[in-house]
Amino acid sequence: MSALTVGHGPDYGCSWDELVRTWEALEPPEGWKAEIIEGLITLSPAPTNARQIIAEKLQRSLYSVIPEDWGIYQTLAVAVPSRNGLFIPDLTVAPEAELIETAESEHYILARASALVTEITSKSSLRHDRVSKPAAYAHAGVPLYLLVDSWARGGPTFTLYGEPKDDIYRVLQAGKFGDGIHLPAPFDIVIDTGVFPTVC
Repeated sequence: MSALTVGHGPDYGCSWDELVRTWEALEPPEGWKAEIIEGLITLSPAPTNARQIIAEKLQRSLYSVIPEDWGIYQTLAVAVPSRNGLFIPDLTVAPEAELIETAESEHYILARASALVTEITSKSSLRHDRVSKPAAYAHAGVPLYLLVDSWARGGPTFTLYGEPKDDIYRVLQAGKFGDGIHLPAPFDIVIDTGVFPTVC
């Protein structure tokens, strides 16, 4: 099943605050997630089992290298108000304090507070994960964006982006499943993608 988009946002006469209030009031079906992408509220079905496995394997690897006061979150909303975006990445690494002390809302944090954001593509999210979201994350200054793309031509791939400037990232590494992902500081870890399922 693909994503469902609901018209809201600046093109429909809504401010950012109105858009967020509408998003907060939504009651999506169980397992679905609601995001704001380029000013549109978008509902997406629950991730497949294979996507869940990839997220869990990444999470397990990252726990060995993050500080005690950081967390790895699979359902944390991150906002980029200047791009009319509010996303729920497959994984977000951020200091716990950002969720408690500096959050603008009890429902999300600002994307710039994240140290790493990861999106694992689904058939319905390809354009957003490959184009819209990295532009927004770069715009917000998220230091690292990891795209795990099981739908890439020629087989599953990953791309690690970094050094954001304006709305553009530099590609730090690209590879296929089986290659190691070299996450730089503050992580300094190589993640084995050979254990990722190849069907998502």
